[in-house]
Amino acid sequence: MRKTDRRRLCRTTALTTILCLGALAGPSLFAQSLDFPSKSWGISFGNSKDFTGLRFNFRDSRVERITGINVTLWVPRKDNKEAVVTGLSLGLIPGGGDVRGIQLGVLGASADKSLTGINIGGLGVGAGDNLTGINIGGIGLGAGENVKGLNLGGVGVGAGEDLVGLSFGGLGVGAGENVTGLCIGGLGVGAGGNLTGLAIGGLGVGAGENMTGIAIGGLGVGCGENFTGIAIAGLGAGAGEKFSGIAICGLAAGAPEVRGLVIAGIGAGGENLKGVFIGGAMIRVEKGGRLSGLAVSSFNHIQGTLNGLSIGIVNYAWTIKNGIQLGIVNIVRDNPKGLRVLPVFNAGF
Repeated sequence: MRKTDRRRLCRTTALTTILCLGALAGPSLFAQSLDFPSKSWGISFGNSKDFTGLRFNFRDSRVERITGINVTLWVPRKDNKEAVVTGLSLGLIPGGGDVRGIQLGVLGASADKSLTGINIGGLGVGAGDNLTGINIGGIGLGAGENVKGLNLGGVGVGAGEDLVGLSFGGLGVGAGENVTGLCIGGLGVGAGGNLTGLAIGGLGVGAGENMTGIAIGGLGVGCGENFTGIAIAGLGAGAGEKFSGIAICGLAAGAPEVRGLVIAGIGAGGENLKGVFIGGAMIRVEKGGRLSGLAVSSFNHIQGTLNGLSIGIVNYAWTIKNGIQLGIVNIVRDNPKGLRVLPVFNAGF
């Protein structure tokens, strides 16, 4: 090759390189992109607005629609919230308005509105509205509204509204409204509204409203309204209104109304108890309440009506209807004098 030809080739290569780098830098240097063979499809270098194919850009700005493989080096600008990106997104922090497909980010993956598909971020994954699919964040993942799918966060998983699917958080898993599915949190699992499914929390599991399913808490399990299912807690389990199901607790379980089976290290309590209640220290019924079924503990303290069987060292009831007490000291407050305190057994006379 002659010296003149070599110089021409070098100048052409240098010019092409400068144009490509300028296009990659986006609107800060060039307002347009280099697109081959068409401005709407093929291969694009720069901030192309509506493109299908293989696209490379430094930082997206005011993008409308990208379909295919989108490689961006840096987080999109704030004016990129309406961008619709479909396909494979790669980069340090790929993003857009509505992003669909496979998103792989060295630092993270994000969307101002919705993020749908397989979303993996080295540090985190997040969406302003909804996050749906297989979502993996090195530290955590979350969305301002709903999170649905398989969710794995090194530290935590969170949703501003509903969380649905399989969720694992190193520290915790939670939602501002409802949680549905299988959830495991290193410290805890919580829902501001209802929790339905299987929930396991290193310290505890809780819901602001109702809880249905199986809940296992290292310390406690509780909800503000009704619990239905199985609760296993290191210390205690409770519900603000009604507990229905099985409770196995290290210390105690209670609710205004309890129906089912309760086994607790210390005892159980409430206003209306129906079922089988076994406690090491006490089974307690509040004043004016009722126990229907079986109570077994050292001291069965029923400040209401006993309908069933009470077995303990000391049994106390205000009145007995269709029931009996078995123990060392048996007290029925409403019985006639001479029959109020009896050894071995007592009943309503």
